[in-house]
Amino acid sequence: MGVIMEQGRLLIAIVLSVLVFTIWGFFFQDNTPPQQQAVQAPTEAPSPADKPAAGPASAILETSLPAFQKTKDLVVNTPLYSVSISDKGAFFKHFVLKNYRESVQPDAPNKEMVSLPGTGTLHLSFTSNSIPDFNEAIFLSTVSADSLDIQGVSQEVSFQWISSTGIVIEKHFTFYPDSYLIGLDIIIKNDSGKIIQDHPALSLTGKFVEAKNSYGFEGPSIYVNKTLEQIAVKDIEKKNVYTGRIDWTCLEERYFLSSIVPVAPADANIRLSFTNNRLDTSLEEPEIHLASGAQQKYSYKVYMGPKSLSILSSLNIGLDRAIHFGFFDILAKPLLQLLNFLHGFIPNYGAAIIVLTLIIKAVLWPLGSKSYKSMSEMKKIQPLMAQIREKYKDDKKKMNEETMALYKTYKVNPLGGCLPMVIQIPVFFALYRMLYEAIELRHAPFIGWINDLSAPDRLMHFSFSIPFMEPPYGIPVLTIIMGATMFIQQKMSPPMGDPAQAKMMMMMPIVFTFIFINFSSGLVLYWLVNNIVSISQQYYIQRKYA
Repeated sequence: MGVIMEQGRLLIAIVLSVLVFTIWGFFFQDNTPPQQQAVQAPTEAPSPADKPAAGPASAILETSLPAFQKTKDLVVNTPLYSVSISDKGAFFKHFVLKNYRESVQPDAPNKEMVSLPGTGTLHLSFTSNSIPDFNEAIFLSTVSADSLDIQGVSQEVSFQWISSTGIVIEKHFTFYPDSYLIGLDIIIKNDSGKIIQDHPALSLTGKFVEAKNSYGFEGPSIYVNKTLEQIAVKDIEKKNVYTGRIDWTCLEERYFLSSIVPVAPADANIRLSFTNNRLDTSLEEPEIHLASGAQQKYSYKVYMGPKSLSILSSLNIGLDRAIHFGFFDILAKPLLQLLNFLHGFIPNYGAAIIVLTLIIKAVLWPLGSKSYKSMSEMKKIQPLMAQIREKYKDDKKKMNEETMALYKTYKVNPLGGCLPMVIQIPVFFALYRMLYEAIELRHAPFIGWINDLSAPDRLMHFSFSIPFMEPPYGIPVLTIIMGATMFIQQKMSPPMGDPAQAKMMMMMPIVFTFIFINFSSGLVLYWLVNNIVSISQQYYIQRKYA
């Protein structure tokens, strides 16, 4: 009996609750339809004559619109970055990386990926402007607060805009707490009563100023038809449209990149533009013919972060192909992977470069020994060569014949000493590009005054300029020591050719010192250690075969 009474009380409470809410809604609440309320929030409400006829898309809007309510900029924070999304256009107004600074100074601000203030990036547009007022669109958001923290699990944030004719544009972002990758779905719903015929386009925007001395690639790059295209900004005027199967499009800096990656790569256009230091790369989708009541969805991955080979490779979307170290890329990438492997055991990248150099020298040791042995034999016959030059100084042809006969008699290869240098040239250029562009060395300290292995070493800073030196001005200690080791190597090597040529060769260490004066300290460190080991090896071989 008690159970029956309890159930009766519960039934009476439910009936009374429904009755109260019904009376309250009838007398006190605004009876404006949800669709009209949502349109009024960002823009002036359309007149009744402009209201679209009911249809399948209208039914979707009636049910989905109450979730979209906020019309202010939204800041999304993750452990890796902070992004500000504008309510006008739902594009990225700011994108700040939390683990990277603008400069090596401890108080420097964090790296801003939106490099052109006031423009933003990740804009959606339509090439034929077929959607009225879209350029001034104010989007509603599903987030009521001014900011959102992404911790632990991924979260979707959606934005929506409705035109006066009933066309709905939605942007759905998915943010992850442990990745620079962002999911982006764009949905176009047509409830206008007319066919939409246009090319949707999603674009990246950045600032580009040509560097005075840039030894790596910066600018727009595309992976189209299974081919990497790195386009020099000066060439955009000649060709600004690339058509084919688009895997991704990027804007690259020396150490960072922004990219749009279609989830399902298909034939499309990439349109580039460059005006007043503003660089745009736009992914234009094929033309759509969207009937009234239909909708179209586009899915992308967006990456804005460090140009790190390990990070990009882990994404498994082919974006690691954007890292290309030039002609010797096939050598540079394994060397970078080896450097990072060593850094797993050696916390200092400068020390890791030293160990990497020793490993390279160990691999090339047999060739070096053979070369230095040949140079030692050349040094033994120098007195005989001097006699030949003196005896036939007026007959160059006879001098060359006698010199070659001398080489043959003593079984000396005059080019044998050049072999290690020739072998090192590909390794040097591969290391040069790798050490110049590897983000791992950006702001990485070594010892003492060398607090950035990606920058030239400068002990003290001077207020006056120094010839051949790029700012900052100071004493390039590491470079000077490297030049001294080159001078010692040159003194240990047998003179080639006549005395005039020998004197010219003695100038090479000075020339190389001025060339290296603006190179990154990481590269200079490699060359210095390489020289020291080479001197030791050469001294050992010369003593052995003296």
